[in-house]
Amino acid sequence: MASPNARGAAFALAGFAIFSCHDVVVKALSAHYSAVQIVFFSVLMALPLVTLIVIRQSEGTHLWPRRPGWTILRTAALVASTLSAFYAFGHIPLTQAYAIVFTTPLIITVLSIPILGERVGFRRWSAVALGLVGVLIVLRPWSVDALSLGHFAALVVAGCGALVSVILRKIGGEERSVVLLLYPMLANIAIMGALLPLVYEPMPLLHFGGMALVALGALVAMSLMIRAYRAGEAVVVAPMQYSQMIWATAFGVLLFRETPDAATLIGSVVIALSGMVVFFREGISEVSDTRPALLATDRAGPAPDAVLVGGEEALE
Repeated sequence: MASPNARGAAFALAGFAIFSCHDVVVKALSAHYSAVQIVFFSVLMALPLVTLIVIRQSEGTHLWPRRPGWTILRTAALVASTLSAFYAFGHIPLTQAYAIVFTTPLIITVLSIPILGERVGFRRWSAVALGLVGVLIVLRPWSVDALSLGHFAALVVAGCGALVSVILRKIGGEERSVVLLLYPMLANIAIMGALLPLVYEPMPLLHFGGMALVALGALVAMSLMIRAYRAGEAVVVAPMQYSQMIWATAFGVLLFRETPDAATLIGSVVIALSGMVVFFREGISEVSDTRPALLATDRAGPAPDAVLVGGEEALE
């Protein structure tokens, strides 16, 4: 029988594989529709499923947040992260988007100082510096033609995703998961719905199906990630995210004629190494009392990251 860590790694690999398929569908839809339209319909289609999750939870009768300031900030960051992720997947190669998003654990390290009051030692600062080198290799800012709005969007994903994760660690023990689940989804629907008339394009039934796949894929992948973290140690499960680079390379070559260049591959390896240092340092009990921030690392999309804190049973 497989060990708990082996099961956790297997669930994580499956979850990140489905996340990669989710991103491929987003990229394919981006050839026809704006990120605003994709976010609106995919979140709207996920809402009934999440409503069923909420119904299963008996947490009280009102939806007013206990920490309104942090909840609003987290919601705004998650809306920005979702929109930026969908834009980045549609406008730059998946390998480059993933490489930049992989810096999220490094940004979590930096944000944990002012928000969580954490002390960061030399090794983790060295990992952050190494990750920055990797980002520079991927972005090549010295080559103006290499940069685009899609690359900036991917950086927004990493920054906002890190902020979401750290805030979730800060308030997750106090805030009800129903609030953490619904507020970002309702905000996405309201904001993207307000912008939708500016960008709306009629959709055939096939593309509606694609939007539904985005919603379903995110929820299934998140369910697998919850199982992964419940089965195995975070220090084993979290690095499995780097398997997405394999999927990104394969899908890019086979479906989008995207062949990653040497700089992207080298930069991705450097970023992955820096992230591994952070993951393994966070896995040492005496390093930090705020390690769970890494467990809550958000994946952009309609999947509710809130179920990682206080509502693990929701997607079971």
